[in-house]
Amino acid sequence: MARRDSHIDDFLCCSFLPSTAIFSPLLVYINSSTFFFFSLSAMEKGESSTPKLPEDEVWAKLIPTDSRYSEIELRLKETVICSEVKNSSSEKQDWCKITRNVDLDSAMMQNRSSKEILVDETVVQEEHAAVIKCGSEISLGPSDEGYMKYRFKIMPTEESRRYIQISLDVEYAKCCICLNIWHDVVTAAPCLHNFCNGCFSEWLRRSQERRSSVLCPHCRAVVHFVGRNHFLHNIEEDILLADPSLKRLSEDIVLLDSNASIKSPLVLNSRKSRRKRERSPSDAADRWEHSCPQCDTEYGGYQCNESTVHLQCQACGGMMPSRSNVGVQQHCLGCDRAFCAAYWHSQGVNGSNSHPLCSPETFKPIAERTVSRIPSLAHEKNHYEQNITERCIRQMGRSLQDVVAEWILKFDKREIDRTRMPLNHAEMITSRTPTCSECYDKLVSFLLYWFRVTMISHHLAPEDAERQDCWYGYACRTQHHNQEHARKRNHVCRPTRGNHV
Repeated sequence: MARRDSHIDDFLCCSFLPSTAIFSPLLVYINSSTFFFFSLSAMEKGESSTPKLPEDEVWAKLIPTDSRYSEIELRLKETVICSEVKNSSSEKQDWCKITRNVDLDSAMMQNRSSKEILVDETVVQEEHAAVIKCGSEISLGPSDEGYMKYRFKIMPTEESRRYIQISLDVEYAKCCICLNIWHDVVTAAPCLHNFCNGCFSEWLRRSQERRSSVLCPHCRAVVHFVGRNHFLHNIEEDILLADPSLKRLSEDIVLLDSNASIKSPLVLNSRKSRRKRERSPSDAADRWEHSCPQCDTEYGGYQCNESTVHLQCQACGGMMPSRSNVGVQQHCLGCDRAFCAAYWHSQGVNGSNSHPLCSPETFKPIAERTVSRIPSLAHEKNHYEQNITERCIRQMGRSLQDVVAEWILKFDKREIDRTRMPLNHAEMITSRTPTCSECYDKLVSFLLYWFRVTMISHHLAPEDAERQDCWYGYACRTQHHNQEHARKRNHVCRPTRGNHV
């Protein structure tokens, strides 16, 4: 069974915000005069427009204080409410009209009954109107006479759920080594302090030369793991976007990038103390957990020493020494994660029960891979578009492997715009580049997009060729939750509206 060091996964998931952080929608405030907007969603591609709701989505509810009665759902912009007026009667009456306001955070309630209505203890006369907000109480008459009372509740929209507000002092986003905003931020564990990748990489190199262990530059605690923090990297980018004066000189960035050596989580071993002490069972377990085949035995003329930095394979969870001078790729160029298959193959090492090793299929050159199915990621996970592509390939009398091989050749000849390619280091990747299976699927999905947009229409079925292009093209969000829209509009096209134009 594959092993994985849970500490590495856990510490990179932390949000690392100051304890005084305040959370509410949309706005991020930093210091006394700077405001930053952070999107803490999964960076979903989609439409950029004023928030709006599909007509079948509930945007608000009237919740009766008497639990015997049902909630009233509001779906339309204007809704006439017809419900029970008194607890003692099942007769329903039209008693108000609720209209949603353009700010999406309030509504206008117009009294359509022949009696007064109370909104938060304020009287609303017949045909008069009042603004109601989330939490407003609406009474149809005196409660001691049995009149119904409702609480107005606005439901959170998808847009509001994807954004939250953080109060963050910009000083918390600075590296304590260079005293600038993080660049390619990494996090050390277990202390969870954050640094520039280039700064900490240089600190790591010097520490290994001088000390028996690597200490945190901030708190001097012993560092056991260090890895890139993608969550904080997004915040780092938003801060610099909001305040360009915090950006560094381009030559400083080049120097930092040249020093950066942390591509995936590193496990740092400390040299053993010369003082003998009794080993506990937990010591033995830790040593087994962090060891690799070359810790115990020499292979290929190399054996780990007590200060060797190890990488954890993202496929099998096993460990391997971090070696940049062996001419074997240990990181996938598309995602910067570590994979052990190519390294152990070059060292002539076979797997064992105590040291799991990857199958060669998990990490190998693009040109040596085969594909038998359209990846689930293709066409932004739109199953209708995937089926159309599959039908087109069959109609042309070709196989998926044949089509992908043709477009990999075009890719190598740089006949394809790589701007939208969803892989790191896109300009450096060729058919000879080893990649993990996940990045290969992303590449195939990218190539199938170009296959479709350059396809002559007569290869499409008539009903598919007649579809109009969606304004938002591949970036449309509606295609993910509205199957009718996904079927009726072509989404394998460039956007003509929104931020992706």
